[in-house]
Amino acid sequence: MKKITYLLTGVFLFVAVNGVKAQASQECNIKYNLFKGDVTNKKYDAAKPNLEYLLTNCPSLSVNIYKLGERIAENTGDHGLAKRIYEGRLTHFPKKSPARVHGDYANYMYKNKLGTNDEIFGILDKAFKLGAKNMGVKNILRYFELVVEKYKDSDPQKVFDTYDEAVESVQEKLDDYSKRLAVLVPKEEAGTLDSKEKKKLNAARVNSSSLGQVEGGLDSKISEIATCERLIPIYTRDFEANKTNGIWLRRAVSRMYNKGCQEDPLFEKLASAYADATQSADAFNFVAGVLEKNGDKKGAADMRKKAFDLETDPIKKAQLKLREAQGARGSRGRALALEALKYNPNYGKAYLYIASLYQKSANSCGSDVFEKRMVYVAALNKALKAQRVDPGCGAGRYIKSYRANIPSKKLIFQKGVASGSSHRIGCWIGETVRVP
Repeated sequence: MKKITYLLTGVFLFVAVNGVKAQASQECNIKYNLFKGDVTNKKYDAAKPNLEYLLTNCPSLSVNIYKLGERIAENTGDHGLAKRIYEGRLTHFPKKSPARVHGDYANYMYKNKLGTNDEIFGILDKAFKLGAKNMGVKNILRYFELVVEKYKDSDPQKVFDTYDEAVESVQEKLDDYSKRLAVLVPKEEAGTLDSKEKKKLNAARVNSSSLGQVEGGLDSKISEIATCERLIPIYTRDFEANKTNGIWLRRAVSRMYNKGCQEDPLFEKLASAYADATQSADAFNFVAGVLEKNGDKKGAADMRKKAFDLETDPIKKAQLKLREAQGARGSRGRALALEALKYNPNYGKAYLYIASLYQKSANSCGSDVFEKRMVYVAALNKALKAQRVDPGCGAGRYIKSYRANIPSKKLIFQKGVASGSSHRIGCWIGETVRVP
C-alpha cells in the first residue's frame, strides 16, 4: 500500500512540475511575441516590461531577445539595460557571433562614454582574439589605435603583430567582396541585374569602401612607428628565434618591402628564409625581387614564373602580377597590370597603378599645357574605374588629385577644342579620351 502511495505521489509531482514548466514556457512565448510586435512597431518603451520578463525568466528562449533588446536599449538610452543585454547574450548564446557581440558592446560603451579606454580595450581585445574577421570594421581600427597608444613605446612588436592580423582580416574581407563584385559588376554593365542582385551589389560596394577606409587608417597609424630604423633592429634581434616560422617571416618580409627597406642585407636574409620555410608563391616572388636587385635578371624572371605557376588562386595571381608591374615602368608596367586584371577584373589597385604611370608621364606626353593636362584625364578615368569595380581600393584621394589637374574650361577654350570631343594622347600611352 505504501509503495502505491509513493508511486501516486511521484506521478502527481511529475505532472505538477511539468505542468508548471509548460505554463511558464507558454507565458514566455506569449511575452516574446508581444515583445517582438512592440519592437517591430518601434514601441520601445512598451516593449521594455516584456523584455525584462524574458531576461529574468526565459533568457535562453531566443537570441532575438538580445538582438531586438539592443534596439530598445539604444532607443531608450537605458545603459544599464544595454549591459544586461550584451552580457546576457554572451552568457546564454556564447557561440553566436561572440567576436561581433564583444565589438558591438565596446562600441556602445565608446559611443556613450561609459567606460575607460582600458575597459573598452579589454572588451575589444576579447573580440580580436575570438576573430578579427568577425568584428565590425570600425572596431578593428579602434582596437588597433588603442594597441598603438598602449604599446608603441613598450612593445612595438605587439603593435606590428596586431597590425598584421588586422590587415590580413581586412584583406580577407576585401577579397570576399571582390569575388562578389566580379560576378555582379559585369551583370550591371550588361543591364541584367535583378532587384535582389542590385541590393547585393550596393552592399558589397558600401562594405568594401568602408573596409578600404579602415585599411588606410591602419596604414596611417603603423607608418608613424614602422620605420626601417625601427624595424631592422627588431627583426635582426628576433630572426634566429623565428627563422623557420613562416608566418613571422612573411610578415617581416612584407613590412620591410612595404617600407622600402629592401636595400638592407637583412631583407635578403628574411626573403631566403621565408622561401626555405614555406616554399610558397609569395616567398618565391620576394626572392625574385632580391635576384633582380643583385643583377640576376634571368634568375628573377625564372623565380617569378615559378611563383606564378605555383599559385592557384586567381586573386593571388593578380596580386603577384601587380607586384611585378610595380617594379616596371611605362608600357611594360601597364602591360603587367593589365595581365593582373585578367585574373581579377575588379582589382582596383591595378587600375590605380596604371593611373599613376600615366600621371608620372604627364610632362613628357604632350607638347603644350593642354595636352599635358589631358594625360590627367586618362589617369582620372582609370581611377574612376578602380573606384567603381573595387570601392575598397582607396581610389578617392587619387581621383581628387587627378581631377584637380585636368584642363580647366578656360584652357579648353583657349585651345579651341569642344568639350566632349575626342583627344588622342601620344607617346607610350596612346589612348583616346574625352575633353572635359
